[in-house]
Amino acid sequence: MKITSAYANKLLKSLADEKSYWEAQEASSRTYVAAVGEEPVIPKYDYSAVSETLKEIDRKAVIIKHALNLANATAKIRVGDTEMSVDSILVRIAQLSSRKATLDTMRKYLPKMRESSHAFSSRNAVPEYRYTNYDPELVKRDYECISGEIMEMQIALDRYNQTFLFEADI
Repeated sequence: MKITSAYANKLLKSLADEKSYWEAQEASSRTYVAAVGEEPVIPKYDYSAVSETLKEIDRKAVIIKHALNLANATAKIRVGDTEMSVDSILVRIAQLSSRKATLDTMRKYLPKMRESSHAFSSRNAVPEYRYTNYDPELVKRDYECISGEIMEMQIALDRYNQTFLFEADI
Protein backbone atom coordinates (compact mmCIF):
# COMPACT_ATOMS: atom_id res chain seq x y z
CA MET A 1 0.00 0.00 0.00
CA LYS A 2 1.33 3.47 -0.89
CA ILE A 3 0.93 6.03 1.86
CA THR A 4 2.15 9.51 2.73
CA SER A 5 4.24 10.20 5.81
CA ALA A 6 1.32 12.10 7.34
CA TYR A 7 -0.99 9.12 6.82
CA ALA A 8 1.65 6.75 8.24
CA ASN A 9 1.83 8.86 11.40
CA LYS A 10 -1.97 8.79 11.68
CA LEU A 11 -1.93 5.01 11.30
CA LEU A 12 0.71 4.72 14.01
CA LYS A 13 -1.37 6.91 16.34
CA SER A 14 -4.42 4.78 15.64
CA LEU A 15 -2.47 1.57 16.33
CA ALA A 16 -1.13 3.03 19.59
CA ASP A 17 -4.69 3.91 20.65
CA GLU A 18 -5.91 0.42 19.77
CA LYS A 19 -3.02 -1.20 21.65
CA SER A 20 -3.75 0.95 24.70
CA TYR A 21 -7.40 -0.14 24.57
CA TRP A 22 -6.52 -3.84 24.47
CA GLU A 23 -3.92 -3.50 27.23
CA ALA A 24 -6.50 -1.76 29.44
CA GLN A 25 -9.05 -4.49 28.65
CA GLU A 26 -6.52 -7.13 29.58
CA ALA A 27 -5.54 -5.36 32.81
CA SER A 28 -9.14 -5.10 33.96
CA SER A 29 -10.18 -8.62 32.92
CA ARG A 30 -7.24 -10.90 33.66
CA THR A 31 -8.07 -11.20 37.36
CA TYR A 32 -11.21 -11.00 39.47
CA VAL A 33 -12.06 -10.92 43.15
CA ALA A 34 -14.70 -13.04 44.84
CA ALA A 35 -15.61 -13.44 48.47
CA VAL A 36 -15.62 -16.89 50.03
CA GLY A 37 -19.00 -18.51 49.45
CA GLU A 38 -20.11 -16.00 46.84
CA GLU A 39 -20.82 -16.75 43.20
CA PRO A 40 -17.95 -15.00 41.35
CA VAL A 41 -18.58 -12.61 38.47
CA ILE A 42 -15.90 -13.69 36.03
CA PRO A 43 -15.10 -11.14 33.32
CA LYS A 44 -14.93 -12.32 29.73
CA TYR A 45 -11.24 -12.72 28.93
CA ASP A 46 -9.43 -14.83 26.35
CA TYR A 47 -5.69 -14.60 26.90
CA SER A 48 -4.83 -16.15 23.52
CA ALA A 49 -7.10 -13.82 21.56
CA VAL A 50 -5.86 -10.69 23.34
CA SER A 51 -2.24 -11.79 22.98
CA GLU A 52 -2.68 -12.39 19.24
CA THR A 53 -4.42 -9.03 18.82
CA LEU A 54 -1.52 -7.24 20.54
CA LYS A 55 1.02 -9.14 18.43
CA GLU A 56 -0.80 -8.12 15.23
CA ILE A 57 -0.91 -4.46 16.28
CA ASP A 58 2.84 -4.55 17.02
CA ARG A 59 3.54 -6.29 13.69
CA LYS A 60 1.74 -3.54 11.76
CA ALA A 61 3.49 -0.80 13.75
CA VAL A 62 6.92 -2.29 13.03
CA ILE A 63 6.21 -2.40 9.29
CA ILE A 64 4.97 1.19 9.18
CA LYS A 65 7.78 2.55 11.38
CA HIS A 66 10.42 0.73 9.33
CA ALA A 67 9.03 2.04 6.04
CA LEU A 68 8.79 5.54 7.52
CA ASN A 69 12.36 5.36 8.85
CA LEU A 70 13.67 4.21 5.47
CA ALA A 71 11.82 7.02 3.73
CA ASN A 72 13.10 9.57 6.25
CA ALA A 73 16.69 8.38 5.83
CA THR A 74 16.67 8.33 2.03
CA ALA A 75 14.24 11.02 0.87
CA LYS A 76 15.89 14.36 0.21
CA ILE A 77 14.00 17.62 0.43
CA ARG A 78 15.09 21.16 -0.25
CA VAL A 79 15.38 23.54 2.68
CA GLY A 80 16.43 26.93 1.38
CA ASP A 81 19.40 26.29 -0.87
CA THR A 82 20.35 23.00 0.83
CA GLU A 83 19.11 19.48 0.24
CA MET A 84 18.69 17.42 3.41
CA SER A 85 17.27 14.05 4.41
CA VAL A 86 14.19 14.11 6.61
CA ASP A 87 15.99 12.45 9.50
CA SER A 88 18.75 15.09 9.29
CA ILE A 89 16.13 17.82 9.38
CA LEU A 90 14.50 16.28 12.46
CA VAL A 91 17.85 16.12 14.27
CA ARG A 92 18.69 19.69 13.24
CA ILE A 93 15.30 21.00 14.42
CA ALA A 94 15.91 19.40 17.83
CA GLN A 95 19.36 20.99 18.06
CA LEU A 96 18.10 24.41 17.01
CA SER A 97 15.11 24.20 19.36
CA SER A 98 17.43 23.61 22.29
CA ARG A 99 19.56 26.61 21.35
CA LYS A 100 16.45 28.71 20.75
CA ALA A 101 15.23 27.98 24.30
CA THR A 102 18.55 29.17 25.74
CA LEU A 103 18.49 32.33 23.61
CA ASP A 104 14.88 32.96 24.63
CA THR A 105 15.93 32.96 28.29
CA MET A 106 18.90 35.22 27.54
CA ARG A 107 16.88 37.74 25.54
CA LYS A 108 14.49 38.18 28.48
CA TYR A 109 17.20 39.16 30.96
CA LEU A 110 17.53 42.80 31.85
CA PRO A 111 21.06 44.27 31.59
CA LYS A 112 21.06 44.72 35.40
CA MET A 113 18.82 42.75 37.75
CA ARG A 114 18.74 42.74 41.52
CA GLU A 115 19.34 39.36 43.10
CA SER A 116 16.54 37.99 45.24
CA SER A 117 16.28 39.23 48.82
CA HIS A 118 16.90 35.82 50.40
CA ALA A 119 20.53 36.19 49.35
CA PHE A 120 20.97 38.98 51.91
CA SER A 121 22.12 38.19 55.39
CA SER A 122 22.30 40.42 58.42
CA ARG A 123 26.05 40.79 57.82
CA ASN A 124 25.66 41.73 54.16
CA ALA A 125 22.92 44.31 53.80
CA VAL A 126 24.32 45.57 50.49
CA PRO A 127 22.17 44.48 47.54
CA GLU A 128 23.74 42.36 44.82
CA TYR A 129 23.03 42.68 41.12
CA ARG A 130 23.28 40.26 38.23
CA TYR A 131 24.63 41.77 35.03
CA THR A 132 24.37 40.38 31.51
CA ASN A 133 27.70 39.59 29.92
CA TYR A 134 26.63 39.59 26.28
CA ASP A 135 25.22 41.84 23.59
CA PRO A 136 21.41 41.54 23.82
CA GLU A 137 21.00 42.70 20.20
CA LEU A 138 23.23 39.88 18.99
CA VAL A 139 21.22 37.38 21.05
CA LYS A 140 17.97 38.78 19.64
CA ARG A 141 19.27 38.49 16.04
CA ASP A 142 20.46 34.92 16.61
CA TYR A 143 17.11 34.02 18.19
CA GLU A 144 15.21 35.40 15.20
CA CYS A 145 17.57 33.68 12.75
CA ILE A 146 17.17 30.31 14.48
CA SER A 147 13.39 30.77 14.65
CA GLY A 148 13.38 31.38 10.90
CA GLU A 149 15.53 28.31 10.22
CA ILE A 150 13.23 26.10 12.29
CA MET A 151 10.15 27.48 10.54
CA GLU A 152 11.70 26.92 7.10
CA MET A 153 12.48 23.30 7.98
CA GLN A 154 9.00 22.72 9.43
CA ILE A 155 7.37 24.08 6.26
CA ALA A 156 9.57 21.78 4.13
CA LEU A 157 8.61 18.83 6.32
CA ASP A 158 4.91 19.70 6.10
CA ARG A 159 5.12 19.71 2.28
CA TYR A 160 7.00 16.41 2.36
CA ASN A 161 4.55 14.79 4.78
CA GLN A 162 1.60 15.64 2.56
CA THR A 163 3.10 14.53 -0.75
CA PHE A 164 5.79 11.88 -0.34
CA LEU A 165 4.53 8.35 -0.89
CA PHE A 166 6.20 5.15 0.22
CA GLU A 167 5.33 1.48 0.34
CA ALA A 168 4.20 -0.32 3.48
CA ASP A 169 2.76 -3.84 3.26
CA ILE A 170 0.45 -3.95 6.27
